Amino acid sequence: MDHTPTDLPSAAPAAPAAPIKVLLADDQALLRSAFRVLVDSEPDMEVVGEASDGAQAFAVARQERPDVVLMDIRMPGTDGLAATRMISADPELAAVRVVMLTTFEVDEYVVSALRAGASGFLGKGAEPEELLNAIRVAAAGEALLSPAATKGLIATFLAQGGGAGPAAGGASAGIHAERLAALTVREREVLVHVAAGLSNDGIAARLEVSPLTVKTHVNRAMAKLGARDRAQLVVIAYESGLVRPRME
Repeated sequence: MDHTPTDLPSAAPAAPAAPIKVLLADDQALLRSAFRVLVDSEPDMEVVGEASDGAQAFAVARQERPDVVLMDIRMPGTDGLAATRMISADPELAAVRVVMLTTFEVDEYVVSALRAGASGFLGKGAEPEELLNAIRVAAAGEALLSPAATKGLIATFLAQGGGAGPAAGGASAGIHAERLAALTVREREVLVHVAAGLSNDGIAARLEVSPLTVKTHVNRAMAKLGARDRAQLVVIAYESGLVRPRME
């Protein structure tokens, strides 16, 4: 008699990934409405809240715990920079990623935004697909540095002492330089490539290692340098002097 079981339980289907939770912070109601329609049209993301200024954005972030905040850099009252600092400083919001929205990518506040803890920025004139991609990239924990920025914007502003705040040069550069001493040779090498805007796959191809190995080096560098994400690594690489801006 054949005792082969015929009714073994089948493997449980994989649970669908939770949608990316998005918070919209902009003082223009019409723009927020347009963003909401766009974001909610995607099956893998949803708008969980809106805010018309930075203080409200911080309050809603604490309440809704979004994965990504689309934050206008200029708002009345508490602006986007201040709100980003508040979010970055709150341990309970450590997983929240902020994408700054700017009218012009060549913006004096861009470096300040990255120093404040933003994962990157996007011009308000970006195409819909660029905006949706920005949300997905930020939610995945990657830095969102547009080609225009990566090709020299950050380097230029840092070379000129751009960006306000105590983190601009001086003592901050010294602190970063000290922390760099804790990095291995390979971690420093990876950091240089991160500062150049290369992805993990791009770095892996340059160094002839696996993307997973690169990811491990990036994560270790972030931990040693106290960086929130890859965007912070880019700023640290320039502020410490590890990477020298090329003025072209």
